[in-house]
Amino acid sequence: MRILVTGGAGFIGSHLTDAFLARGDEVAVLDDLSSGRLTRLDPRVAAHRASVADPGALAAVVARVRPQLICHLAAQIDVRASVADPAGDAQTNVIGTINVLEAARVAGARVLFASTGGALYGKDAVIPSDEDQRPEPEAPYGTAKYCAEQYIGLSNRLHGTTHSVLRLGNVYGPRQDPAGEAGVVAIFCGKAMREERPVIYGDGTQTRDYVYVGDVATAFLAAADSSIAGVWNIGTGVETSILTLADVIGQVTGRSIEPEFGPARPGELRRSALDVARVAGQLGWKAATSLSEGVASTFAWVRDGGPDR
Repeated sequence: MRILVTGGAGFIGSHLTDAFLARGDEVAVLDDLSSGRLTRLDPRVAAHRASVADPGALAAVVARVRPQLICHLAAQIDVRASVADPAGDAQTNVIGTINVLEAARVAGARVLFASTGGALYGKDAVIPSDEDQRPEPEAPYGTAKYCAEQYIGLSNRLHGTTHSVLRLGNVYGPRQDPAGEAGVVAIFCGKAMREERPVIYGDGTQTRDYVYVGDVATAFLAAADSSIAGVWNIGTGVETSILTLADVIGQVTGRSIEPEFGPARPGELRRSALDVARVAGQLGWKAATSLSEGVASTFAWVRDGGPDR
């Protein structure tokens, strides 16, 4: 299969390109390199520097690659940045997705869209949250992702396509940029290695669904091999508190983790976990990496200096 991965030089995208290459697919990457790095990519990957927010440049790359599948991971992912600049967030996450859908329509390609599970369902959601839970995002980032999902559904109704949505939990693992809430595993592993005290914002009882990046890659492969249009949560179904995460990191690394506590971040979601029954039933996918195994892999990567490959 010929595959184009937008945002493919990023943390998740580079793992996904590796997974497709490993099974013999032909992979190209489109990335504006605002946060992605070409050194994360296998030399066999054809890389094109362009933004999904630039419809002309995007269309030119798609015409050159002629993909059968586009995995759309390019995004503005910083929740705090979305609050500071909601229009800029929407330009990338909404208009960029519309541009991808139009380029895919012209090329006759199917789209798999990386959405969010953690920032979508809201503070009053039933835990674990299934895909039928009414989205009530707390920030422009989640709102933009949900809006993009609506355009994907519209494309399926309007053009008879089978584009699909993967709502990701809190993804972690090697190559993760240790900045912001989404990078808490890498941040805490770095603190453990340097024997520094990590900062927990709030009381540490807030929960997330931490899913290992290698498992996310296999979820995309399963969706790529399916012919159905779906919306699937990609997580573990397990609710893990920040305090529990710190304990696991301490056990895995053999380092004493004694966190400092700072004020809770305004608007931070208290609880989040994803119901993964639908993806198990429809795609036969289930996360295979335990939190301790994933933390061990991440810590080994941090200990080795955080190599891109």
